[in-house]
Amino acid sequence: MALDRWIALILLGICLIYGYTAWFTMDESLAPFMRRNPIWPSTFPKVLSIFGIIACFVILSGLEKGEQKIGDIDHRRLTDYFLGQAILLLALMVVYALCLRPLGFLASTSLFLILGSFILGERKFHIMIPVALIATVAVWYLVQEVLGIFLRPLPYFLGA
Repeated sequence: MALDRWIALILLGICLIYGYTAWFTMDESLAPFMRRNPIWPSTFPKVLSIFGIIACFVILSGLEKGEQKIGDIDHRRLTDYFLGQAILLLALMVVYALCLRPLGFLASTSLFLILGSFILGERKFHIMIPVALIATVAVWYLVQEVLGIFLRPLPYFLGA
């Protein structure tokens, strides 16, 4: 079996477990007044698990396969691609997730965007830094002020 089908099979198992959790275990702990709501906290995970299962079945059945075109990824030649950049970006995502609480949203997100664009090859710091800062502050403002979800903006040791 090809590499993409093995990955789809593993993802199918993950989506089935995720779907089982969303359909059966998340709804049991709802408060009685929330059970009458049209949208529950488990609605998005349910939809996401269904789409994941459908996508996995499409890959497992080979419906997405066609002729291999120039530019398609050939799993037999993985060493020809930029694996170093991909691994560095994955490591940066893990470090970002670990730094959100101690450094705060503004610092960790700005550093993530700046370092991520640097890893991908951007070298125009006079453009990269202001864009990262503006995007970070805009997302923080929308989430904090418009949606009303608290995001710790400053580092933990500053008491914010």
